[in-house]
Amino acid sequence: MVNKSEIVIYQTQDGNVKIDCRFEGDTFWLTQAQIAELYGRDRTVITKHLRNILDDGELEENSVCANYAHTATDGKNYNTTFYNLDMILAVGYRVKSPLGIQFRQWATAILLYLMTLPMWKRCILQF
Repeated sequence: MVNKSEIVIYQTQDGNVKIDCRFEGDTFWLTQAQIAELYGRDRTVITKHLRNILDDGELEENSVCANYAHTATDGKNYNTTFYNLDMILAVGYRVKSPLGIQFRQWATAILLYLMTLPMWKRCILQF
């Protein structure tokens, strides 16, 4: 079970990409850099997709973006924009890459597993 503000680790099958996902408010959150790493694409490509998703009205910025303090590699804390799972998946459907396919398959498998659990087990996972 994932608790509020817990870090969940996603790792590709080959182990080359490992991403710490922030879990808070019943969803996962990643930075733009993490989304780029997740899908194996340059940040500029991710920036374009993020902007297009918002400009197209597919998602609303105030419901998919949040600012959190984030410790950078230099050890300093910065206010960083994080994007929730809705945005992460929306970008994934626009980005064509083997890592994107693998992540979508992993996420789908998790959702399918949760849907097959008996109702009483689903209730336990919510607490």
